[in-house]
Amino acid sequence: MRLDLSSQITLERVSKKYYRPENDFEEYNLSRFEKLPVAIFEESKKAAKKIANDIAKEITNKAKNGKPFVLGISGGSSPAPVYDELVRLHKEDGLSFKNVIIFNTYEFYPVMDFSYSNLQMLKDLFLDRIDIDPKNIFSPDATVEKDLIAENCEAFENDLKERGGLDYLLLGLGTKGNVGFNMPGSSLHSQTRLVMLDGDSRSDISRNFGSLDKVPVSAITMGLYDILAAKKIALVAWGEQKSESIKDIVEGPVTDLIPGSVLQTHTEAVVYVDLAAASELTRISRPWLVTNCEWDSKLIRRAIVWLCGVVDKPILKLTNKDYNDNGLSELITLYGSAYNVNIKIFNDLQHTITGWPGGKPDADDTYRPERAKPYPKKVIIFSPHPDDDVISMGGTFQRLVNQGHEVHVAYQTSGNIAVGDEEVIRYISVLKSLRKKFDPDNNKIKEKYDEIRKFLMHDKKKDDIDTADILFIKSRIRREEARSADRYVGLPEENVHFLDLPFYETGTVKKNPISE
Repeated sequence: MRLDLSSQITLERVSKKYYRPENDFEEYNLSRFEKLPVAIFEESKKAAKKIANDIAKEITNKAKNGKPFVLGISGGSSPAPVYDELVRLHKEDGLSFKNVIIFNTYEFYPVMDFSYSNLQMLKDLFLDRIDIDPKNIFSPDATVEKDLIAENCEAFENDLKERGGLDYLLLGLGTKGNVGFNMPGSSLHSQTRLVMLDGDSRSDISRNFGSLDKVPVSAITMGLYDILAAKKIALVAWGEQKSESIKDIVEGPVTDLIPGSVLQTHTEAVVYVDLAAASELTRISRPWLVTNCEWDSKLIRRAIVWLCGVVDKPILKLTNKDYNDNGLSELITLYGSAYNVNIKIFNDLQHTITGWPGGKPDADDTYRPERAKPYPKKVIIFSPHPDDDVISMGGTFQRLVNQGHEVHVAYQTSGNIAVGDEEVIRYISVLKSLRKKFDPDNNKIKEKYDEIRKFLMHDKKKDDIDTADILFIKSRIRREEARSADRYVGLPEENVHFLDLPFYETGTVKKNPISE
């Protein structure tokens, strides 16, 4: 058998064989490195629907028996799709939350502005959109004096005990493998307490506050002991940025350096991930170690690059023994010898390197990563904000233009909140000088200058949203920055497009749903 190992660009797809086994035997083989049950979904919405349906069944069963359902919930972006689905079940299917008791797993401390509290975020996302009794919502009190925190934490613990503990706990995953704000080093026996937030954690949540200086330096969090006392636990994580932590939690040892790894000791904990978050699990990243593979060019490349790292050898020095000892004997069967595989993959990888990202015209493209024809090609670059195109692919952008392709850039949002107030003052000061020299009788510009300058320098308070005029100016500053970069690479002005998608235009870090 011979496989086509050409480097023609295709979307990389993970075979369902690796995450949707047909029987228990296959599941056992695939999960042999996993110490926690893992449910892998193509996308977060599908996982959220499964979790929400499970929670809904628990709520309904408890209600039928006249009992409350005690649910622990977390803030952050990961649980948000679950909350959306629960709200949908409430509005469309009549799911009632009147018998539900909510416990917020953590709260920032101190909270000077309640609109930035974790509880308020949970209300916006979930609690204010359902029929829950406000008296059934419990949260650490982030307004108490510091010397009363221990007493407040004890009261929170007592409230939880009086209601029989958590029936179900929905957890997100932090960047350091933390659950709640139980950071590395947290004791297995830790309970609700005040913890300091490190720089990485504060930076990670700063998007909810607008800037890092607004993020509290500490938080009150449920401890690992409280978390493990829950009857059922669902840990959710989406996106490639969580993949390393998921691997550590699921396949690594239980260690206080990865607080989420303690879930391995719980008999009813399940990890829900999308394919991106699962990408470092052995069954996805190195499936040859757990099952027979559906070999394609990308998987073969990945396997051999991995093998080079394991045995610390370059490709051309790999031997039959290296392949056989590391779960890759199938490739020897496919190609007859290590030598044949090595030469094929070496050439294949070599041919992915090119200085012609749009394809080289009038060239033999048999072994090139992009086809030669048609030439020139039409290329569209989608840039979420002005400058993302240059930051992410500036060199490729420049080459595509230089090599004669018809390149267009579509800037999807204005990016206006990234512009500082001082820049606005500087630009309108230039405008004022221009008015004075070329149009001194234009009082409208002078009035607008005075109005904007007064607001930015004297009237604007810490959390005020900019006026529509200021947001317009900030948008235009970003536009001109983008146009300047486009001129530099030689892009015609008519090939620059600003979409200004409306969901972005809130004036705050928090955006509207993308459909709005």
